[in-house]
Amino acid sequence: MIRATEADLPAIQAMLSARAPHAMFPQSNLRNQGLGGGHPHGMTVWIDTLHTVSAMLGLNNCGMVMPVWDDMPRGAADVLKRFPLKGFAGPTPMVRPLTTALALDTAPATLDADEPQFLLHLPTTRWSDDAGTLAPVSDHRETAIGWRTAYQTELHMTDDGPESAVAAVDRWCAADSHRLLIVEGQPVAMTGFNARLPDIVQVGGVYTPPDLRRRGFARQAVALHLAEARAQGVREATLFAATDAAVACYQSLGFDRIGDFALVLFDGEVTP
Repeated sequence: MIRATEADLPAIQAMLSARAPHAMFPQSNLRNQGLGGGHPHGMTVWIDTLHTVSAMLGLNNCGMVMPVWDDMPRGAADVLKRFPLKGFAGPTPMVRPLTTALALDTAPATLDADEPQFLLHLPTTRWSDDAGTLAPVSDHRETAIGWRTAYQTELHMTDDGPESAVAAVDRWCAADSHRLLIVEGQPVAMTGFNARLPDIVQVGGVYTPPDLRRRGFARQAVALHLAEARAQGVREATLFAATDAAVACYQSLGFDRIGDFALVLFDGEVTP
């Protein structure tokens, strides 16, 4: 594989757009940060060939690896050697052969999971008008920080990879990407988009405190946020689910399973 330059971005973006539900993180990072730079989500990118790109390997400044391809190109593992890596994120058929090639299958990790991934076409979706309204997390920052901390603890993501709960919530406030569902004046659930493009969003950061679960609050929070996105022209939504309860929630909204998503966060950095 060869290292991409600014001249390769149109071909890279075209390839990623054709695979949008499976490439939300790298596509959003490139759209917002471009190649390189000092932002935590700024990426170094390698591609399989010039002009007509069919495979891309991204490594952001936090050490997260994001592959996008149909079949792993020759030399994909070699370009990552000697880089300190924090983890991998991407569809399971793309991530697992790469971790195997790098002999990182058994590296100590705080999170190592293959989660079912879902897709929803928004224009045909209909939801009920249950009680509750959405508020930006900036209106309830301390609550959001507490909930994000609890979410990370439940999923054994002690620092959410490169970000603390405080840093994550402050980033959400700046991007206006997450919402809290307010019922009878009180926050009861949280939802958000962890990647967003003009036509598609990726839902993430959904959380309901344990004492408020099984009352439909997470479902309503996601539904209202997707309705907001649909009104702004978004046509599709994707997500991956960590629990059976989450799967049931998303399927009740009309999401269909499209595969599996692998998320690996090492216990500290590793260097292949």
